Amino acid sequence: MTQLPMLAIDLVAVLALVGLFLLRHRRPELAGAYLAVNVGVLAVTAVLADSTVGAGLGLGLFGVLSIIRLRSTELAHHEIAYYFAALTLGLVAGVAGTPSVLVVGLMAAVLVALWVGDHPRLAPEARTQEMVLDRAWTDMAGLTAHLEGLLGAEVLDARVTSTNLVNDTTTVTVRHRPAGPRHTGGASAAPGLAQGAGLREVGR
Repeated sequence: MTQLPMLAIDLVAVLALVGLFLLRHRRPELAGAYLAVNVGVLAVTAVLADSTVGAGLGLGLFGVLSIIRLRSTELAHHEIAYYFAALTLGLVAGVAGTPSVLVVGLMAAVLVALWVGDHPRLAPEARTQEMVLDRAWTDMAGLTAHLEGLLGAEVLDARVTSTNLVNDTTTVTVRHRPAGPRHTGGASAAPGLAQGAGLREVGR
């Protein structure tokens, strides 16, 4: 019964985390995963904290969970950050057992770090796409200019994963964000560039 206040604090914290995630990224299918991770870790660590095993096994559990990879879909970096934040909140609440200024402050710090680190003004929205171009590009400067004209966007990073000189194709993973006025004319200046190029969005 002494752990009930800590359980309530953890519930408030994880609901705030999920609310922030939904507000920023609007992906409700991950909300259940974050809640399940938090509650599951909280339940296990709460039991371990009252047993003779001690908190050491709880920290080991954190290490085991930290290397789990979900094979169904690839998580983006910000989604992994929320995943570990939910895990951390559950672990801290379960190990602490009873609320204190330090514990509540640490849990609040996790939420503040997410709010600041995932703020749109700090990290402008960008998209990552895998593109197959109908030309074998070997000049990175020319490839970057071609991609900016094709997408009508500012290219932040372009990584060539395959260059086929026989079939004259290039596979590139490009990260881009909406560009200013200086780039908006790029797509209209080359209306035919989009033909023959395959695009597949792989994350944000």
